[in-house]
Amino acid sequence: MMGDAMDVARRWAGSGMAFLTGDPDIAPDFTRAPVLDAAAQTAAPFGVEAGVLIAGRAGLAGYTRAGRTSAGGGTRMIRCRDGWCAFTLARPTDVDMLGALLETDESIVDPWRMLIDVAGDRTAEGLVERGRLLGLPCSVLASHAGEAVVRQQLWPTCAPRPVGADLLVVDLSAMWAGPLCGQLLRGLGATVIKVESPDRPDGARYGNPDFFKWMNGGKLFFSSPLTDQSAALAGLLDVADVVIEASRPRALEQAGLNASTRVPRPGRVWVKITGYGSGPDTGGRVAFGDDAAVAGGLVGASPGGPVFCADAIADPLTGLEAARAVLEALSRGGGEILDIAMAGVAARYAAIPPLPPDTDLTDIAVQPPPTPQISRIARDVVDTHWITQLIDNRRGNPC
Repeated sequence: MMGDAMDVARRWAGSGMAFLTGDPDIAPDFTRAPVLDAAAQTAAPFGVEAGVLIAGRAGLAGYTRAGRTSAGGGTRMIRCRDGWCAFTLARPTDVDMLGALLETDESIVDPWRMLIDVAGDRTAEGLVERGRLLGLPCSVLASHAGEAVVRQQLWPTCAPRPVGADLLVVDLSAMWAGPLCGQLLRGLGATVIKVESPDRPDGARYGNPDFFKWMNGGKLFFSSPLTDQSAALAGLLDVADVVIEASRPRALEQAGLNASTRVPRPGRVWVKITGYGSGPDTGGRVAFGDDAAVAGGLVGASPGGPVFCADAIADPLTGLEAARAVLEALSRGGGEILDIAMAGVAARYAAIPPLPPDTDLTDIAVQPPPTPQISRIARDVVDTHWITQLIDNRRGNPC
């Protein structure tokens, strides 16, 4: 058992995950090392290294571990009167909401300091509940134990099918988890069309350009308003074999593009990535990778309390789990909606027994996160005429 634990620890150290987990002024944390081995099993069908998928963004950005501040800096774990919570202040609107969250008219000069000072007198659940009502990405530590993947049979099935160039994937998602799912399917040979609204392009475009290329290189790009008034987009969804979306449920419902409005297509698989699931009480909650990981309890340990595990780990794990769920759905003949919750994925991995505390970590060399290989394939933009021809070619041939 100890030999196995040592091997697990070495893989964690070599992947860059240890470099990203723990307090910055002491030795890295290894408690969550078995998570990497579990992720590697999920990644095996795609021929990719799980450590690169999870730590690659940090490698591109030069992140390191920062304890209870996330590697990317946008999320912090905060001690409340009765426990720990996490808040993400990554968007200007998040900072704008702090006055309402803290019930103060004071000028907010240092948002984090003010939040930390007030949190000590509040319960974690009370503070987070108020944050949720204001649309803030926030969570109570280990508060979510929901399912990672919920299946719903909505359309007829087809014969089981592998992933190949004839599998059409339409990617409506943005940032990390959804695009990674699409990229993993593209790596198996699927044709993936990334749809972006001209008014609201993928937010990842405003960050590290290599990260956007990593997630989306080799996909076809189609610009279209996200509304059913776009006949080309509506028709594209109707002939797609796999659809990936990562917006809050109400957004696509209001656009008239949600799964239940589409023409029935046997064998279709529709992936819905959310923070906490699509239920009436959870579908509207905002989540980012770090606060969703905290909700699921997927955190490291330090003498002073919990610390962030890797870099926004719920994002890449969710993308990986979503891609695997698509493969499994296709093997069953499809016809399914897959509701995949980031916090549920984090909870699934948090349930993996941690590394034994007596594991000898002497002389284990900790490596920084790897830099992933970036596809330099020129972006291939397709227009409405091209999409219309594709729709005509695929109508009446669902399986």
